Order: sequence, then C-alpha cells, then structure tokens
Amino acid sequence: MSIRVNRSLVIPDDELELAFSASGGPGGQHANRSATRVELTWNVENSRVLGPRQRERILRKLAGRIDGSGSLRVQSGRRRSQLRNREEAEARLADIVAGALRSTKRRIPTKRSASANEARLAGKKHRSQKKARRRIIVDE
Repeated sequence: MSIRVNRSLVIPDDELELAFSASGGPGGQHANRSATRVELTWNVENSRVLGPRQRERILRKLAGRIDGSGSLRVQSGRRRSQLRNREEAEARLADIVAGALRSTKRRIPTKRSASANEARLAGKKHRSQKKARRRIIVDE
C-alpha cells in the first residue's frame, strides 16, 4: 500500500494510518451500514522518508492542511466502495505532497523597450500638464 509520490519519494505503508467510517451521499442503506469513507493520515514531522529540506518545504507549503501533531489528513467518501475511496485518498495524498515538493519557477522581470518607456514618460508628462492647466494662476 506504499504510495509513490514521485521518482525519488515513496511513502511506506507503516507511516500511513487508515480509518474507516460510514459515509453519506449515494448508496442508500449500503452507505449507511458499511464503513466506506476513508481517512488517510500521514505524520509529516516524524516521517523517515523525508529529508530535512523536503520536510521543511512540505510543512511550509501545506501549513493550512497539517494539524497540530504534524499530520496531513486526507478524506474520501465519494465512491460506494471502500477500496475505491482508499485509492482516491492515496492518489489525492500523492498529488498534494508532489505539489508541495514542486519548486516554483522564479519570474524573471522583463525590461521595458525604449519606445514603451518613451510612451510611458510622454503619457506622464501629458497628465501633469493637464493637471497644471487646472491650477489657478495668481498674478502679483
């Protein structure tokens, strides 16, 4: 049941906790009687598979999703079968962790062209002249 997040990171099943409960939604009596909702929990702070930089990045990027004990919790109850909900929760956990580990490209600011800069300055000069014409001139 280990979860492959990317080529270099696999979360082993002994670090994952599974809890099952009755889910609402479609299924009628079946949904009310069987524990098909899956709650998958992974303790990020105590994980052995993460390096210090990976752990810090996940804790920083997923701060809103991680509880006080350092655990990341994912729920799934949309499907009628426990197995499908479990697969969906595992896939969602892998996507969330992979997204947190993905580095964002830094934006390289572009330089204005000379003609664009001239047009910008001409516009500023035009606006300031327009405002200057509105002022009351007092002769002494």
